[in-house]
Amino acid sequence: MGGTWHAPSPGMLTDRYELTMYSSFVEDGSVDDHSVFEAFARRLPPGRRYGLLAGLGRLIPLIADFGFDEDEIGYLLQVGAITPKAADRLADFRFSGDLTAYPEGEIYVPGSPVLTAEGPLGECLLLETLVLSVLNHDTAVASAAARMVTAAGDRPIIEMGSRRTHEMSAIAATRAAYLAGFGSTSNLAGGHLYDIPTVGTVAHAFILSHESERAAFASQVAALGVGTTLLVDTYDIEQGIRTAVEVAGSGLGAIRIDSGDLDIESRRARALLDELGATGTRIVVTSDLDEYVITALGAAPIDGFGVGTRVVTGSGHPTAGMVYKLVAVADRPGADAPLRPVAKKASGKGSAGGRKTAYRRGDGSEGFTLDGTVPPDARPLQVPVIRGGEIVHNPALDEIRGYARAVVEALPASARDVADGTPFTTATEED
Repeated sequence: MGGTWHAPSPGMLTDRYELTMYSSFVEDGSVDDHSVFEAFARRLPPGRRYGLLAGLGRLIPLIADFGFDEDEIGYLLQVGAITPKAADRLADFRFSGDLTAYPEGEIYVPGSPVLTAEGPLGECLLLETLVLSVLNHDTAVASAAARMVTAAGDRPIIEMGSRRTHEMSAIAATRAAYLAGFGSTSNLAGGHLYDIPTVGTVAHAFILSHESERAAFASQVAALGVGTTLLVDTYDIEQGIRTAVEVAGSGLGAIRIDSGDLDIESRRARALLDELGATGTRIVVTSDLDEYVITALGAAPIDGFGVGTRVVTGSGHPTAGMVYKLVAVADRPGADAPLRPVAKKASGKGSAGGRKTAYRRGDGSEGFTLDGTVPPDARPLQVPVIRGGEIVHNPALDEIRGYARAVVEALPASARDVADGTPFTTATEED
């Protein structure tokens, strides 16, 4: 058995082949040659019209702290992942280059250069796995969440997917869903770390643990007050609602329905609540919801949704499919070294060479230039994030959330359609 587990340094959150390449660069003397790498998606998941970038706020500090401790260097030498000369350089490794990126919460389309790393070849190379790990996961969650928010309209959504993913991924998913417009989370760690509102009342086990549904409701109301949300579908929904109002009174905060045909049951529930005088009691529904189900429930008298599995797994697309590629490289160190564009040409996996400057026009179309200019009728998309290894961009989560909302709302109506379609635009080179 191995030793006691402890959190690895950010440098170890990588694949072995990054370090074998790094060692080769050290040995052949090219490790400090100037380079440019870009992260982008060749395509969107089938049916998606846009993606929403997320994860940058988690990624930036990881890159700033990217390195290895003495024990990790020893391990890498022991297993032959690095050469002794590479070990000497990694012992005090620090990313010294520049990072520019689309602001977190910005939309992206196929070909969007959402992140650019520029600096010494070996340093930028080593960031690949970490960049893709964070951006692919968080962007997949945020992109799905944004579609669900659009489907829900002005009705709030609770993120409640912690039990359907890895415990640390659950925290990242909470953040990604919130910045995309979810209103709260059931995940306490995410709520604590990112100051996201947390909610939660009871599960069916709570109801079943009491001698009767009435006793369970009475216990909950005594502890949490009449403003709580009572789970009414453990036995019979109609009787559950009647008992809930008898126990809590007409001032009951909300009921939750977690089974059955949610359209039919919510309509029956609204009619019964109104009949019982609980006209202000809200109806919250859960149970395998996604953007399609929420859209189908658009006319139902539902006041809020709880989404779990489908949001933390990207609603069927758990990765954004981003790649991180070398697009330009020099034959010597230094930011003034002449760069030569490089690009992969393999069928279906091609890339565009050269350092790109991305922009978006008022109609939503996106393009890029290779000379650093932006057309006068467009806005630049990339912002400086790290300069010379130092963080220069670190907005608060609520600021990112507001930015994301504004960007999505500014999209053409057809681009916001939840129904399956094709990307509303593609990032292309300026003619």
